[in-house]
Amino acid sequence: MSRKGIVTIFLCTILVIVLFVGIQVFSSSHTTYNVDIYVGVDAAYDNITELKARVDQVKDYTNLFILGSTGITLDETKLNEMCEYINARGLSFATYTHTTEDTDINFNQSTWTTYAKQQFGDNFLGLYSYDEPGGHQIDADHPYMIVPDANNYSDAATKYAKNLNNYLSEFLALNSSLITSDYALYEYNYRAGYNIVLAEYAWNHSRPLNTALCRGSATMQDKDWGVMLTYTYDHTPYLASGSELYQDMITAYQNGAKYIIIFDYAMETETGISHGILQQEHLDALKQFWKYVKTNPQPSNPVNERIAYVLPSGFGYGFRGSDDWFWGIWKDSALSNQIWNDVNAYSQQYDQKFDVIYVDTPNFEHWAYSKLIYWNGTVQTRP
Repeated sequence: MSRKGIVTIFLCTILVIVLFVGIQVFSSSHTTYNVDIYVGVDAAYDNITELKARVDQVKDYTNLFILGSTGITLDETKLNEMCEYINARGLSFATYTHTTEDTDINFNQSTWTTYAKQQFGDNFLGLYSYDEPGGHQIDADHPYMIVPDANNYSDAATKYAKNLNNYLSEFLALNSSLITSDYALYEYNYRAGYNIVLAEYAWNHSRPLNTALCRGSATMQDKDWGVMLTYTYDHTPYLASGSELYQDMITAYQNGAKYIIIFDYAMETETGISHGILQQEHLDALKQFWKYVKTNPQPSNPVNERIAYVLPSGFGYGFRGSDDWFWGIWKDSALSNQIWNDVNAYSQQYDQKFDVIYVDTPNFEHWAYSKLIYWNGTVQTRP
């Protein structure tokens, strides 16, 4: 073979190798992963036409849809129509429910829930019941306070878990997942019986601190947690910008949230037609986040690599500032000032590795964190 032929073969071989390596590098950098978290929308309006349109809008880049309006969920005909529609599009779903004591309802919710579990299988995720119980308590919202009065913090903690559990008992008996979102008292919501608590990323509340509180409580009680992205303003546009919403979703994902939901509240038009507050920029943020999840595996953040700050028994504090309320009943500026400063400093220091837990959590002695930092200055490391 001539020298020219040898050179040609050599160059062709090099070209094939370069192309092969390039394809492998490209493929590895574009690996797609199964989405093993729930990403979706909580639609709290009762216009079926608009709801179906929203489902069709988001079905390609979400996997969960919550029917959040009693105008749908307390009307069996509408409820069945929407659940069948969502299920047919391959989405999981949950439905908002309410006790029947003071509610006009034309069917038995317990019987329907049993039917839904049989009819829709795993796509029926569970029941969203009693919105923001901890928030109502902290803000002394008297018609909805779980504990209007108590003797002390421990008494309030006991009464809150017991009274809320009694309220939820109708649905707890159905052996179906119970979900709520909240901005306070996550620990005590779990104690009352909730399986899934969504920390609200709302207003100017600290994302790191609410993440640490909700994830810490979920970890200690072996429950699931997530976030609900909701109001930033009490007027139009209500939600933060699309870019801010996207960053909140990334924050939740990086911290290990299993549920990442955007609240789509009802807005009335001039013609009286009800639709959600999500704008195109918010839908675009959802699409972008779905692509991110598909190409970036969720960090594991194992508990034995995290640090936890331990709160005192019955410490039902709002954590929205150094002067927030305890149980919506008392204030204790000395202790709350110290703890407020502590948790904010540690959340900055440890970032995704930081949780907040309670010393009186059930099975506290089985903690698995690398280190515990107690409110009184005691530090305990894992043996």
